[in-house]
Amino acid sequence: MTLAELNTLDNHQLKEELTRCCGSSTWVKMMATYFPADSMEDILDEAEAMWHECSEDDWKEAFSHHPKIGDAESLTKKFASTAEWASGEQVAVNTAASETIKALAEGNRLYEEKFGYIFIVCATGKSAEEMLAILQSRLANKPEEEIRVAAEEQNKITKLRLQKLISMSQLTTHILDTSKGRPAQGIAVFLFQHHPEEWREIAIGTTNADGRIPDLLQKDIVLAPGIYKLKFETREYFEKQGVQTFYPFVEITFTITGNEHYHVPLLLNPFGYSTYRGS
Repeated sequence: MTLAELNTLDNHQLKEELTRCCGSSTWVKMMATYFPADSMEDILDEAEAMWHECSEDDWKEAFSHHPKIGDAESLTKKFASTAEWASGEQVAVNTAASETIKALAEGNRLYEEKFGYIFIVCATGKSAEEMLAILQSRLANKPEEEIRVAAEEQNKITKLRLQKLISMSQLTTHILDTSKGRPAQGIAVFLFQHHPEEWREIAIGTTNADGRIPDLLQKDIVLAPGIYKLKFETREYFEKQGVQTFYPFVEITFTITGNEHYHVPLLLNPFGYSTYRGS
């Protein structure tokens, strides 16, 4: 689903889709008022802000919409609407040793007995053994500490699912021309991956009217951990405006460490630029 398609859903359909991302009815109600939205980045920022406005009861309601880690039966029966996402998030459990599965089941039981809700962890990219170690370490937390740890894990899950809901590249960029205070449209951007002794071009895009490239990568492409760089062809952009620039192009080198979303903005003017890790 594209952002444009999500923006045109009626209120009932929109809430259904948002509930797939987070089971808190309060969060869903607040988020639904935010649409139509301008960009994926704005949605992620708003989702986090509204999540932090929710109460502990709202958080626990969201937790209840998840299957227990390693519970395949409830995944297919009780949580059918999000089964595909949840199974993908917990895919490592499918190949875990039986001893690990048993230990997860026992840990889940002890956790729920102590805290009153199921163990929540952003499982994407984690092995079953890693999840078990996290579970066992968090069993030592005090209830007032653990509820906030669990809420932050839910926040991570929600943002990942919003990205799955809306067709968006794992890597996005946004260029703001600070000399004019507006987006920089029409700049060609190249993505390179570092290999021994060379850089290999893997994607190319052009900034839209909002200065963004939301589809630099296909939605299903996940970048392997490593070193990458974005090359921005800035000279042509400024030449079209009759402006001389000190930088014929700008290169930003960065590291990918996981499969979460990466946003690499560029704040640009003819004689300087800056960047940061966005959300």
